[in-house]
Amino acid sequence: MSGADGTTPARLLIRASGDIPVDTPRVPAREAARHELSKPMYHENDPNLFQRALDHVWTWIGDLLSSASGAAPGGPAGLIVLVLIVIALIAALLWRLGTPQRGQRTADALFENGPRSAPEHRAAAEAHAAAGRWNQAVQERMRAIVRSLEERTLLDPRPGRTADEAAVEAGRTLPAHAARLRAAAREFDDVTYGGRSAGQQAYLTVRALDLDLESATPELTGALRGAAE
Repeated sequence: MSGADGTTPARLLIRASGDIPVDTPRVPAREAARHELSKPMYHENDPNLFQRALDHVWTWIGDLLSSASGAAPGGPAGLIVLVLIVIALIAALLWRLGTPQRGQRTADALFENGPRSAPEHRAAAEAHAAAGRWNQAVQERMRAIVRSLEERTLLDPRPGRTADEAAVEAGRTLPAHAARLRAAAREFDDVTYGGRSAGQQAYLTVRALDLDLESATPELTGALRGAAE
Protein backbone atom coordinates (compact mmCIF):
# COMPACT_ATOMS: atom_id res chain seq x y z
CA MET A 1 0.00 0.00 0.00
CA SER A 2 1.34 3.36 -1.05
CA GLY A 3 0.78 6.81 0.35
CA ALA A 4 -0.23 9.96 -1.46
CA ASP A 5 3.38 10.75 -2.42
CA GLY A 6 4.14 7.22 -3.46
CA THR A 7 6.00 6.20 -0.33
CA THR A 8 5.28 3.01 1.41
CA PRO A 9 4.57 2.77 5.16
CA ALA A 10 7.86 0.88 5.62
CA ARG A 11 9.82 3.73 4.11
CA LEU A 12 7.98 6.23 6.28
CA LEU A 13 8.88 4.16 9.32
CA ILE A 14 12.54 4.04 8.37
CA ARG A 15 12.62 7.81 7.70
CA ALA A 16 10.89 8.56 10.98
CA SER A 17 13.26 6.35 12.92
CA GLY A 18 16.20 8.11 11.29
CA ASP A 19 14.99 11.49 12.52
CA ILE A 20 14.85 10.35 16.17
CA PRO A 21 18.17 11.08 18.11
CA VAL A 22 19.90 8.04 19.39
CA ASP A 23 20.05 7.87 23.19
CA THR A 24 23.63 7.19 24.50
CA PRO A 25 23.73 4.96 27.58
CA ARG A 26 24.54 6.84 30.83
CA VAL A 27 27.81 5.07 31.78
CA PRO A 28 29.54 5.43 28.39
CA ALA A 29 28.48 9.08 28.30
CA ARG A 30 30.03 9.71 31.71
CA GLU A 31 33.26 8.00 30.65
CA ALA A 32 33.37 10.04 27.46
CA ALA A 33 32.92 13.28 29.41
CA ARG A 34 35.65 12.30 31.89
CA HIS A 35 38.00 11.47 29.03
CA GLU A 36 37.28 14.79 27.38
CA LEU A 37 37.81 16.80 30.57
CA SER A 38 41.09 15.02 31.29
CA LYS A 39 42.76 16.66 28.32
CA PRO A 40 45.58 19.13 29.28
CA MET A 41 43.85 22.03 27.57
CA TYR A 42 41.25 22.06 30.37
CA HIS A 43 43.86 22.12 33.20
CA GLU A 44 46.37 24.75 32.08
CA ASN A 45 45.37 27.14 34.89
CA ASP A 46 44.93 24.57 37.65
CA PRO A 47 47.01 25.14 40.84
CA ASN A 48 50.10 22.97 41.18
CA LEU A 49 50.66 20.36 43.88
CA PHE A 50 52.34 22.82 46.28
CA GLN A 51 49.53 25.35 45.90
CA ARG A 52 46.92 22.68 46.53
CA ALA A 53 48.78 21.49 49.62
CA LEU A 54 49.08 25.09 50.86
CA ASP A 55 45.37 25.62 50.32
CA HIS A 56 44.64 22.52 52.41
CA VAL A 57 46.92 23.79 55.18
CA TRP A 58 45.30 27.21 55.27
CA THR A 59 41.88 25.59 55.26
CA TRP A 60 42.92 23.38 58.18
CA ILE A 61 44.29 26.37 60.10
CA GLY A 62 41.13 28.33 59.41
CA ASP A 63 38.95 25.49 60.65
CA LEU A 64 41.15 25.12 63.73
CA LEU A 65 40.95 28.82 64.57
CA SER A 66 37.23 28.82 64.00
CA SER A 67 36.80 25.90 66.39
CA ALA A 68 39.11 27.53 68.94
CA SER A 69 37.34 30.88 68.72
CA GLY A 70 34.04 29.12 69.24
CA ALA A 71 35.32 27.29 72.30
CA ALA A 72 37.27 30.21 73.79
CA PRO A 73 35.47 32.52 76.22
CA GLY A 74 34.53 35.70 74.43
CA GLY A 75 34.77 34.25 70.92
CA PRO A 76 37.46 35.59 68.55
CA ALA A 77 38.40 38.41 70.92
CA GLY A 78 38.95 35.93 73.73
CA LEU A 79 41.12 33.77 71.45
CA ILE A 80 43.33 36.77 70.64
CA VAL A 81 43.76 37.46 74.35
CA LEU A 82 44.74 33.84 74.98
CA VAL A 83 47.32 33.93 72.17
CA LEU A 84 48.82 37.13 73.59
CA ILE A 85 49.03 35.54 77.04
CA VAL A 86 50.86 32.50 75.63
CA ILE A 87 53.31 34.74 73.75
CA ALA A 88 53.97 36.75 76.92
CA LEU A 89 54.61 33.55 78.91
CA ILE A 90 57.07 32.27 76.29
CA ALA A 91 58.88 35.63 76.24
CA ALA A 92 59.12 35.65 80.03
CA LEU A 93 60.48 32.09 80.03
CA LEU A 94 63.14 32.94 77.44
CA TRP A 95 64.12 36.05 79.40
CA ARG A 96 64.37 34.03 82.60
CA LEU A 97 66.54 31.33 81.02
CA GLY A 98 68.71 33.80 79.18
CA THR A 99 69.85 33.93 75.58
CA PRO A 100 71.08 30.56 74.31
CA GLN A 101 74.74 30.41 73.50
CA ARG A 102 75.70 29.84 69.89
CA GLY A 103 77.71 26.78 70.72
CA GLN A 104 77.85 24.45 73.62
CA ARG A 105 80.83 24.46 75.89
CA THR A 106 83.43 22.12 74.44
CA ALA A 107 86.15 20.33 76.32
CA ASP A 108 88.95 21.87 74.25
CA ALA A 109 87.66 25.47 74.39
CA LEU A 110 90.65 26.54 76.50
CA PHE A 111 92.90 26.35 73.43
CA GLU A 112 90.41 26.83 70.65
CA ASN A 113 92.93 28.22 68.12
CA GLY A 114 95.44 25.40 68.27
CA PRO A 115 98.71 25.06 70.17
CA ARG A 116 100.63 28.24 70.96
CA SER A 117 103.46 28.93 73.36
CA ALA A 118 103.04 30.70 76.68
CA PRO A 119 104.93 33.81 75.44
CA GLU A 120 102.59 33.98 72.44
CA HIS A 121 99.53 33.86 74.68
CA ARG A 122 101.05 36.56 76.93
CA ALA A 123 101.77 38.79 73.95
CA ALA A 124 98.20 38.36 72.72
CA ALA A 125 96.87 39.15 76.21
CA GLU A 126 98.89 42.34 76.43
CA ALA A 127 97.72 43.42 72.97
CA HIS A 128 94.08 42.91 73.97
CA ALA A 129 94.66 44.77 77.25
CA ALA A 130 96.24 47.70 75.43
CA ALA A 131 93.11 47.93 73.27
CA GLY A 132 90.79 47.64 76.28
CA ARG A 133 89.48 44.23 75.26
CA TRP A 134 89.51 42.85 78.79
CA ASN A 135 87.53 39.68 78.08
CA GLN A 136 90.02 38.51 75.46
CA ALA A 137 92.91 39.66 77.64
CA VAL A 138 91.71 37.49 80.55
CA GLN A 139 91.21 34.52 78.25
CA GLU A 140 94.68 34.74 76.72
CA ARG A 141 96.34 35.24 80.10
CA MET A 142 94.64 32.15 81.51
CA ARG A 143 95.81 30.20 78.47
CA ALA A 144 99.32 31.52 79.07
CA ILE A 145 99.19 30.24 82.66
CA VAL A 146 98.15 26.73 81.64
CA ARG A 147 100.58 26.57 78.71
CA SER A 148 103.42 27.75 80.92
CA LEU A 149 102.68 25.03 83.47
CA GLU A 150 102.65 22.47 80.66
CA GLU A 151 105.95 23.75 79.31
CA ARG A 152 107.47 23.46 82.80
CA THR A 153 106.08 19.88 82.99
CA LEU A 154 104.01 20.83 86.04
CA LEU A 155 101.00 19.82 83.98
CA ASP A 156 100.87 17.05 81.42
CA PRO A 157 99.91 18.43 78.00
CA ARG A 158 96.43 17.10 77.44
CA PRO A 159 94.10 18.18 74.65
CA GLY A 160 90.60 18.86 75.86
CA ARG A 161 91.56 20.10 79.31
CA THR A 162 89.27 22.83 80.64
CA ALA A 163 90.36 25.81 82.69
CA ASP A 164 88.72 24.34 85.80
CA GLU A 165 90.51 21.01 85.36
CA ALA A 166 93.84 22.73 84.82
CA ALA A 167 93.35 24.84 87.95
CA VAL A 168 92.53 21.81 90.09
CA GLU A 169 95.46 19.78 88.76
CA ALA A 170 97.93 22.66 89.09
CA GLY A 171 96.65 23.38 92.60
CA ARG A 172 97.88 19.96 93.72
CA THR A 173 101.42 20.79 92.62
CA LEU A 174 101.26 24.45 93.67
CA PRO A 175 98.98 24.36 96.73
CA ALA A 176 99.97 27.87 97.82
CA HIS A 177 98.33 29.20 94.62
CA ALA A 178 95.43 26.75 94.42
CA ALA A 179 92.76 29.28 95.45
CA ARG A 180 94.01 31.90 93.00
CA LEU A 181 94.16 29.34 90.22
CA ARG A 182 90.53 28.37 90.81
CA ALA A 183 89.52 32.04 90.89
CA ALA A 184 91.31 32.67 87.58
CA ALA A 185 89.55 29.66 86.05
CA ARG A 186 86.17 30.97 87.22
CA GLU A 187 86.96 34.36 85.69
CA PHE A 188 87.82 32.62 82.42
CA ASP A 189 84.57 30.66 82.52
CA ASP A 190 82.50 33.76 83.32
CA VAL A 191 83.75 35.74 80.33
CA THR A 192 83.85 32.75 77.96
CA TYR A 193 80.59 30.99 78.77
CA GLY A 194 78.65 33.11 81.26
CA GLY A 195 78.23 36.22 79.14
CA ARG A 196 79.92 38.45 81.74
CA SER A 197 82.33 41.25 80.95
CA ALA A 198 85.73 41.49 82.60
CA GLY A 199 87.39 44.73 83.58
CA GLN A 200 90.93 45.95 83.96
CA GLN A 201 91.19 44.79 87.55
CA ALA A 202 90.17 41.25 86.60
CA TYR A 203 92.91 41.12 84.00
CA LEU A 204 95.53 42.54 86.37
CA THR A 205 94.62 39.86 88.92
CA VAL A 206 95.11 37.02 86.42
CA ARG A 207 98.27 38.67 85.11
CA ALA A 208 99.74 38.90 88.63
CA LEU A 209 99.02 35.20 89.14
CA ASP A 210 100.82 34.37 85.90
CA LEU A 211 103.90 36.34 86.98
CA ASP A 212 103.94 34.76 90.45
CA LEU A 213 103.64 31.25 89.03
CA GLU A 214 106.73 31.78 86.87
CA SER A 215 108.90 31.78 90.00
CA ALA A 216 106.77 29.42 92.09
CA THR A 217 108.40 26.23 93.34
CA PRO A 218 106.25 23.12 92.95
CA GLU A 219 105.57 20.98 96.00
CA LEU A 220 106.31 17.35 95.18
CA THR A 221 104.00 14.84 96.83
CA GLY A 222 103.48 11.12 96.67
CA ALA A 223 104.72 9.51 93.51
CA LEU A 224 106.39 12.71 92.30
CA ARG A 225 108.55 12.92 95.45
CA GLY A 226 109.50 9.27 95.12
CA ALA A 227 110.47 9.76 91.47
CA ALA A 228 112.56 12.82 92.32
CA GLU A 229 114.45 10.87 95.00
